[in-house]
Amino acid sequence: MTLVAEHIEGETRDRILEVAERLFRQIGYQKTTVGDIAKELRMSPANVYRFFESKKAIHQAVARSLMGEVELEARRIVAQPGPVRERFRDLLTTIHRMNTERYVGDNKLHEMVEIAMQEDWQVCVNHMECIAGVVGQMIAQGVASGEFEAPDLQLASLCACTAMMRFFHPQMIAQCATKPGPTIDQMIDFVIAGLSPRH
Repeated sequence: MTLVAEHIEGETRDRILEVAERLFRQIGYQKTTVGDIAKELRMSPANVYRFFESKKAIHQAVARSLMGEVELEARRIVAQPGPVRERFRDLLTTIHRMNTERYVGDNKLHEMVEIAMQEDWQVCVNHMECIAGVVGQMIAQGVASGEFEAPDLQLASLCACTAMMRFFHPQMIAQCATKPGPTIDQMIDFVIAGLSPRH
């Protein structure tokens, strides 16, 4: 395949995902058909199936793209200079804010995420592992600078992510919005206190 053909194929894939995400937001994942997506793009459903083998594959790619945006921003924060505590707070707050904006304020997109979680798609598992890895990197930076103390970095990362679950997980963000509990700042203070050196 020539570079031009690859470029055109890549553009077509991107357009399919762009239209699919818009329709998922407008009419919902369940109600959107591959035929609807094809119609919007003025192409045949068969042509859409050339790029994605099923509606589920389109859904996974849309979810992957949305989650990828969160991962990209998380990595950007980790790569910045400056005190780790401030950036760690920024990291945890940003993950919460982006997940809330993407999934919770948008009922139709929230439905898509619920289906992804129920079916336990690998894309969701990969995303959670990625976020845990990024949180672990930030904790490692804190250990190196003396701001944090964590003999077991992997365990520290898992504990931090578990503590933040109601602020990270789209379903829990929605379910806990009106329930009593700590604010996100209070929870981050708690996590940072747990990582702070004892002496």
